[in-house]
Amino acid sequence: MADRMVLTGARVVLPTGVVENGRVIVDGTRIAGHAPVDAPGTDFSGHWLVPGFVDMHNHGGGGASFTSGSAQDVLTGVRTHLEHGTTTLVASTVTGDMDFLTHRAGFLSELVEQGDLAGIHFEGPFISPCRKGAHSEKLLRDPDPAEVRKLLDAARGTAKMVTLATELPGGIESVRLLAEHGVIAAIGHTDATYEQTVEAIEAGATVATHLFNAMPALGHRAPGPIAALLEDERITVELINDGTHLHRAALELAFHRAGARRVAFITDAMDAAGFGDGIYHLGPLEVEVKDGVARLVEGGSIAGSTLTLDTAFRRAATVDRLPVEDIVRAISANPARLLGVYDRVGSLEPGKDADMVVLDADFTLKGVMRKGAWVVEPVLS
Repeated sequence: MADRMVLTGARVVLPTGVVENGRVIVDGTRIAGHAPVDAPGTDFSGHWLVPGFVDMHNHGGGGASFTSGSAQDVLTGVRTHLEHGTTTLVASTVTGDMDFLTHRAGFLSELVEQGDLAGIHFEGPFISPCRKGAHSEKLLRDPDPAEVRKLLDAARGTAKMVTLATELPGGIESVRLLAEHGVIAAIGHTDATYEQTVEAIEAGATVATHLFNAMPALGHRAPGPIAALLEDERITVELINDGTHLHRAALELAFHRAGARRVAFITDAMDAAGFGDGIYHLGPLEVEVKDGVARLVEGGSIAGSTLTLDTAFRRAATVDRLPVEDIVRAISANPARLLGVYDRVGSLEPGKDADMVVLDADFTLKGVMRKGAWVVEPVLS
């Protein structure tokens, strides 16, 4: 058949491990279970075939913002990350007033329904002024369950995650509300104690928003949220592996304590990802990107990242020296499971969407396929 492709010779990363000289069959938009042994194929020897990346925390890219941009802007950002291997992407907002956020939720939900986005993540306004990061303090508010419900209703079933400072008034009740509606309650931008974090986990929180960042440091007498989040098997921890947000030792600690099955690599990208240095805006706040690092013009706080997931993958393999199977879990399978889409994406298994990334021996991206079509045509050498 004209729409059938057989990819041979690569090191293929499957849920069961790495297959040397592997064979992946694409039939239309999906991965097929079998093909004739003598079916013609393309030789990917010397390369890796891994599942398309899944980013559950991303604010934009390509010069475009998911928080404030037009539909075309959002698609520009999606395309930018797609060209870097992210085949499934959740759009994250930043703190704004409730009217703006509910309007934005309705707007983004249309793009989810069209299949351009995998869902919406609300980061703010229900976060701690003590750990606000690149969020406007004057727009912050306590997590009133009625207002959380208002955002969910505006998103029309497309909300995937809400980041909360669960120690604030209404925090625990809001976690329970989110859990009841099948939406991820993520603990982040928080000043919680260890005990308060444990309470939130018991109430139904399941994700740590960019672990280590925007929360109290790990202490030997006051361990704070980090210890509680790392030790609980119900929590998946987000990590921004760009070399700026985390010291290598912190990343190693997270993998050692949580294990590869509880880590999700994210970008937390803002407009400048895949675009370049300059002046940008993150919500109402002005951001300067210099040498690829985004910081608020006023105060100098880190303001998201300019990371793409192919860079996170390569760093994990070449700098952090993580096993490739563990990287694939963190960058594809784990976030897909959390988002409830692992039946379609997140691994190279028959019946799933033909979403995959081609990497060379040095883990540099050489090709991207989404639903059986090459977005980045493989460059093989």
